Amino acid sequence: MARPRTFPPPEVPGLTARRIAADILDGVLRRRIALDEQLSGKGMHPGIAGLADRDRALMRRLVATVLRRLGTLRYFVGGFLDKGFPADAPRAETILLLGAAQILWLDVPDHAAVDLSVRLAQADRRAGRYAGLVNAVLRRVAQNRDRVQADDAVRDTPEWLLKRWTAHYGAEQARAIALANGHEPALDLTVKQNAESWAERLRGRILPTGSVRTIAHGAVSMLPGFAEGAWWVQDAAAALPARLFGDMRGMNVLDLCAAPGGKTAQLVYAGARVTALDRSAARLERLRENLDRLGLKAEMVTADALEWRPESGAGPFDAVLLDAPCSSTGTIRRHPDVPWLKGEAEIAVLAALQERLLDRAAAMVRPGGILVYCVCSLEPEEGERQVAALLARNAAVIRKAIAPEEVFGHAEFINTEGDLRTLPLHLPDADPRWAGLDGFFAARLVRLAS
Repeated sequence: MARPRTFPPPEVPGLTARRIAADILDGVLRRRIALDEQLSGKGMHPGIAGLADRDRALMRRLVATVLRRLGTLRYFVGGFLDKGFPADAPRAETILLLGAAQILWLDVPDHAAVDLSVRLAQADRRAGRYAGLVNAVLRRVAQNRDRVQADDAVRDTPEWLLKRWTAHYGAEQARAIALANGHEPALDLTVKQNAESWAERLRGRILPTGSVRTIAHGAVSMLPGFAEGAWWVQDAAAALPARLFGDMRGMNVLDLCAAPGGKTAQLVYAGARVTALDRSAARLERLRENLDRLGLKAEMVTADALEWRPESGAGPFDAVLLDAPCSSTGTIRRHPDVPWLKGEAEIAVLAALQERLLDRAAAMVRPGGILVYCVCSLEPEEGERQVAALLARNAAVIRKAIAPEEVFGHAEFINTEGDLRTLPLHLPDADPRWAGLDGFFAARLVRLAS
């Protein structure tokens, strides 16, 4: 007699998305792998491709919420653990954080958040013994959710980073930056033309800086205008440095460390002849794909900016844009893994690299030409002090101060030296979903004629 066929039990809806979210969080918190590396490209989690769009969006939101509110979650959930998070089962902590995030901030019924978290624990060899603890703690979280206050978001900035911001910006601004980083940002777009029309079609608004801001649901590639190359994704602050060159038509411009290419697209669209250089061939290929979608062209060079020399007759350049590798602490709103991957010691290493890149960039600008140096960092060693040191050691370079009208009248974007300094607390709005922009520093420098 033939044995009846057996089938695996059906997957509980939403469980796979949560399992992948837990894997990715462990990748960030335990193995220090950047979030972007796990969400796309060669390092993408193998389970993502099989997720439906709805589950993929849920997974991303789960991961981002836990990382964005990690300090608050650890403090609040830890208050219900007599012995702290289980040291012998790190996955149990990840599961508790995911469950609590769903209860406190996501539109997930409490019973579903608890049940699915228990199932995740039961499926893990080491966390399985703590399934009862997960159940009990998350029920207490649900019963005490009113104890979480908005100001608790300050806990979501590591102490070393908050101390740095307090020392440089003052306690009030440091706190405001931390709170601004606690909100999921909107999607900013740089549009080629007809900003009013695209803002209407995308149900967004035009920012005072000219960018179009919208609150997107689902894949960016499905939004109107993407396929035809009408716009590209670029934070409103990131769109400002390229504007500091003025009229770019016919200029020969070098874009150093060019990928992912938002600024490259700006320069090309403004009429410049652009050489886009980056050391990563994979990142340059993505840049090329983006430019192709936008109908724009630039010369691509895969090389180390410290070693590359332009071919005879190609330089020096009328203008050089150096968007240097940095700690990225100004982008925590969009990259909530940054404060948990970076450490204070890395800032000094990056600052040493930036110094060398600045010297190289200054040498590639023709006399009378413009160099714009920028970083998406809030740290003075990577911004203000970097430029001050360059000016002190290179008498052939001077600062050309930025005027408020060059940044759409926003005098608060300009520091006392005349450089650009945006903060996540800028562009406030009563609805935090529409507020803020990345923290950016940019200085405009001119090489004197010999």
